[in-house]
Amino acid sequence: MELLDKTINSYLDVWLGPRDPRVKGWLLLENYTPTFIFSVLYLLIVWLGPKYMRNKQPFSCRGILVVYNLGLTLLSLYMFYELVTGVWEGGYNFFCQDTHSGGEADMKIIRVLWWYYFSKLIEFMDTFFFILRKNNHQITVLHVYHHATMLNIWWFVMNWVPCGHSYFGATLNSFIHVLMYSYYGLSAVPAMRPYLWWKKYITQGQLTQFVLTIFQTGCGVVWPCAFPQGWLYFQISYMISLIILFTNFYVQTYNKKASSRRKEYQNGSAATVNGYTNSFSSLENNVKQRKQRKD
Repeated sequence: MELLDKTINSYLDVWLGPRDPRVKGWLLLENYTPTFIFSVLYLLIVWLGPKYMRNKQPFSCRGILVVYNLGLTLLSLYMFYELVTGVWEGGYNFFCQDTHSGGEADMKIIRVLWWYYFSKLIEFMDTFFFILRKNNHQITVLHVYHHATMLNIWWFVMNWVPCGHSYFGATLNSFIHVLMYSYYGLSAVPAMRPYLWWKKYITQGQLTQFVLTIFQTGCGVVWPCAFPQGWLYFQISYMISLIILFTNFYVQTYNKKASSRRKEYQNGSAATVNGYTNSFSSLENNVKQRKQRKD
């Protein structure tokens, strides 16, 4: 394993240049192998998990869903607050910010962005809950693509551009996740479902986030600073791929199926947001299944 890590690191250093020394030795950042293995295991569970659960009863997971989503809500709120205050303290330039001019604020941003990277590993649990609850229809191309790529992308970001212009997308995404995971947690409580009105706006917020990130990243291309240009072009490309996938999801969910979604919600069904479901199956169509779950 040590030889493999050394070989991979040498290729990456040749390809991308020297790493940022400020993150040397940080958990999971020293070598790419652990992040890659986690991603492969995630994809294997996505493939094999539904097969394993095929002839088994679905799990309720209601209690753990509330705790899990509350935890991610608080983590996202913490990251959003720390990123906003760090950017303010460092006097970050909206149009282009390099990775070495913010002083101590840069280290604050780096520490928070490590948690952002690590949260992408935690969020693999979103998919695992789908599998345990047999909500396999929610394991879409969008869902798997987004989860599998983010952990890997942010490993590279943390090793080469762990602050500076990298802050913007993570800040917006942390704010969106406060809204999203609070919605998930509340939707797991049946008594709260009638009061949840913002599911559609979360998807709109995601799309707005991607557009704003492209605009802000584009500013770094037009008015460049010392931030590496290749990372900016990559981020723009990745945001475009998410816009395409999320727009398709939005059209399929809220335009073509709007009437059926409203009916399911009125019956106490799962509220769908961004390709995810964190409530329970329709009472009308799944009475038998709910009795078997005893939740």
